[in-house]
Amino acid sequence: MTVLHFTGIKGSGMSALAQIMHDMGESVQGSDIAQHFFTEERLRERGITILPFDPENISSEMTIIAGNAFNDEHPELVKARESGATIIRYHQFLGDLMKQYVSVAITGAHGKTSTTGLMAHVLNGYKPVSYLIGDGTGSGQEESHFFVAEACEYRRHFLAYHPDYAIMTNIDFDHPDYFGSIDDVFKAFQEMAQQVKKCIIACGDDEYLQQIQAPVPVVYYGFGEENDFQARNIVKTTEGTTFDVVIRNEFFHTFTIPMYGDHAVQNALAVISLCQYESIPADIIQGQFLSYEGVKRRFTETVIDDRVLIDDYAHHPTEIRATLQSASQKYPERELIAIFQPHTFSRTQTFLQEFADCLQEADHVYLCDIFGSAREEAGTLTIRDLQEKIDSSQLLPLEDVEKLTKHNNAVYLFMGAGDVTKFQQAYEEVLTTPKKA
Repeated sequence: MTVLHFTGIKGSGMSALAQIMHDMGESVQGSDIAQHFFTEERLRERGITILPFDPENISSEMTIIAGNAFNDEHPELVKARESGATIIRYHQFLGDLMKQYVSVAITGAHGKTSTTGLMAHVLNGYKPVSYLIGDGTGSGQEESHFFVAEACEYRRHFLAYHPDYAIMTNIDFDHPDYFGSIDDVFKAFQEMAQQVKKCIIACGDDEYLQQIQAPVPVVYYGFGEENDFQARNIVKTTEGTTFDVVIRNEFFHTFTIPMYGDHAVQNALAVISLCQYESIPADIIQGQFLSYEGVKRRFTETVIDDRVLIDDYAHHPTEIRATLQSASQKYPERELIAIFQPHTFSRTQTFLQEFADCLQEADHVYLCDIFGSAREEAGTLTIRDLQEKIDSSQLLPLEDVEKLTKHNNAVYLFMGAGDVTKFQQAYEEVLTTPKKA
């Protein structure tokens, strides 16, 4: 059996893909840096070997799956070329794999991971599903009917996919280290639209998605009356959200989801729209909604005494607003404490004022140092540039997390795409460690 070696196996997509191939009976191993990432937990649960980066990991009979965070000069990839091993980039491997199933690619500037997780869970109540979620979770079933995959627009990697269905949640300017403008982002989605084989399901509340042209039908969902699938009579409670779905002005069904915020309703509508296209009964959809437990790092809650700690991947102003809205719906009587770690210097620079504006919606704001990335490790900007724009905000060094304890009966939102989880872990230790007498 050919060994699949994943160079950069702790990447969120790479980890999920490795899990899928392991579940499908392939021999899987991988390599990465020593630093712990939450994405490796599911790999270790499966007993998948994780090695330190080393050219000696590579042999000629292997197939090397190369993570997109690493260029062709990575020592393992150099060794692979020299030894004659097969090298396939992550997105190319995934694109080929998806062709074997009824494939659903879920893309958009925001909401990809949450929608992918919900879609996979709902479809699995009807027929077997393999799925790849951007929170580092993957599952493979050889007898799968559907394959649901998060499809990232960064560097136009999603153009490696030719899915049966594409869900497009929104178009927004992000990844300023690659995209030159919002028009450049739109062009990428327009290119993707040309590759869809059956149908595009797009959020009609998004002005850019309204302009998408495609050789297949484009079905719209959202709050506006012009959408094919519209949510009406929305009732928000501290337990979740209930809404009616109207299909082309005809009542279809009333759904309840154990989720919060407008974006959660839109995500659910995307799932309902595809299920309707695939003739999946409404009672199956509703049942799966109610048993859905969410995805990693998306409004993940930990309760310690009278404090609620929420871990969320929000790293763009639009996502921060959505997370704050969800928290306000579920905990309307509590103070919201935002602990935010910006991700990449270019994104922080581009959205500096927007970050300040959305974070002001919290009751108190704490800022952690900017987290670089494998592709961008330093910049001239510092976290103080953001602090100056947010009234009464405070810097939060890791060794000083105890200052958060002055807020009682509060909701703490630890937000960011870097390693902000270490701040939450440190704070949990403060809360659970007995005080010395």
